[in-house]
Amino acid sequence: MKRHGTRIALYNHKGGVGKTTITVNVGAALAEAGKTVLLVDSDPQCNLTSHFFDDDFINKLLDDSAKPGGRTIWSALKPVADLVGDVNFVRPYDTVVDELYLLPGDIRLSEFEIFLADSWTDCFKRRLGGLRATCAISSLVNQLSDDIKADFVLYDTGPNIGPLNRALLLDCDYFVVPVACDLFSVRALSTLGQTLKSWVLDWQTITSLAPDGIDLMPGMPKYLGHIPQQFKVYGQTMVKNQSYYLGQVNKRLYSEVTNVLRAVNTSLAPKAVGAPLGEVKEFGVLIQLAQQQGVPLSDVDGGVRYQKEQAVSVFNKIARSILKKIDADSTTHPKN
Repeated sequence: MKRHGTRIALYNHKGGVGKTTITVNVGAALAEAGKTVLLVDSDPQCNLTSHFFDDDFINKLLDDSAKPGGRTIWSALKPVADLVGDVNFVRPYDTVVDELYLLPGDIRLSEFEIFLADSWTDCFKRRLGGLRATCAISSLVNQLSDDIKADFVLYDTGPNIGPLNRALLLDCDYFVVPVACDLFSVRALSTLGQTLKSWVLDWQTITSLAPDGIDLMPGMPKYLGHIPQQFKVYGQTMVKNQSYYLGQVNKRLYSEVTNVLRAVNTSLAPKAVGAPLGEVKEFGVLIQLAQQQGVPLSDVDGGVRYQKEQAVSVFNKIARSILKKIDADSTTHPKN
């Protein structure tokens, strides 16, 4: 099956690294650059959905998600979890940005994660139900991407290494690692590469065992780059202690992520970590205003003008970096 949309996961199993903020604003920057973008809120905490919609709307959305006509990610996946059918088609919501769409999240996605744990075991037993369940989100995104003719799909993932994120990462063409410049981010990276390696290798085994004629996920997520965020600056320079930890992050990305993935397949990561896709400093009240107004930073009403201009410039740079790297990768490793 042809896949519409290059799929990218914003992934780090450490929390508090700004995944949702980056997803919203990179998605908006790509849309402003003329791309059609689907945002998928794949975190049961629903932070991405909460960014765009107010509490009353979300409460109604969640209350109706299991009913006919529901429009969350759970509405689509429920028949699979209930073992009564394939995924339901649900129309994504328009956002305040043209060509930027949202598939809302759902707290009941946590129930589907439990279901995915058993499905993974069934995959090794060549059971079609396990394979279809594991690929259910991929199948859903295939439908939605085809419907809106998406150029990009951005998954906003939760901070864990559970079955749900495994299914998301194996569906992705690329992943981006948001990092905070602190000790905890450095430590978290020590397990990131090994986790991804085990998922990729296990999926290769499952794929080799799977019956013919089943649409499976590609299972080859490539490291696209990292984004340091929420750091403080003194003048135009990152403060000393955070600059130190950023250096440690770069070293750990090389030793524990890119090197580990290249041992599986050299196409999964570059030889060098390289410069960040962009650096998102602490924008303070501007982030709060964006969340209150349900808009990307480029559309915030209020705040300090130069700070808003800086923020827009940063996310435009990240979007350009993503486009450039994907274009270079497609030239080096063309798809069959």
